[in-house]
Amino acid sequence: MVYTQALVFGHRMPASSEEDNLVEMLRKFVHHIKYGKHFENGGRLRKTMSSSSLGSECCMEDEFEEASLLSSLTKRIEKCLAEAKKTTLRCHQLLLPRHMIARVAGDILRAAVDEPCGIRGALINVFLDTDGKLQKLGIVTPDQSVTPTFELSVILKTQLESWPSLQHLFGSDKELRLRSEYRLIKRKLYSSASPTIHEFY
Repeated sequence: MVYTQALVFGHRMPASSEEDNLVEMLRKFVHHIKYGKHFENGGRLRKTMSSSSLGSECCMEDEFEEASLLSSLTKRIEKCLAEAKKTTLRCHQLLLPRHMIARVAGDILRAAVDEPCGIRGALINVFLDTDGKLQKLGIVTPDQSVTPTFELSVILKTQLESWPSLQHLFGSDKELRLRSEYRLIKRKLYSSASPTIHEFY
């Protein structure tokens, strides 16, 4: 839905000027859809604030940025795992099912849809579950300029046969495989509501 600019209180614009502005805005909107160009405000459709939300600095992400958001979040999670491979996990290879990280990123984006700041208000913790023992791999913050309003914990799982009990004998040559199943736990930071747990297979 497209929102027009609100009238400035106390200064009503002539009808012809309003129509011209509306026509120009619609022209830009159609041009954006047809040629993939960005609006001058950064490529986002901003919702006109009502009197009940004038203090809010957050805006909803529009559908035109979904692919970009998915790509960006996927890269951030991949970077988190790459760093964990060298430090926390200390393994030679970290093997994941095909497109798994993109699938995780997509599920995270869907979990953020009903949040006031969308994915920008997320604090994402990444864990590894090895035979019931959780190991923190890192934190992903999509937008550090926004105070997090909710927390997501992504719990990845290992294939037990790829993590031998005598792993300390293998040094940096060990190989770690992740299963396609994972758990996503969502918790609102400023609410007493119970966390929501999702299992993905």
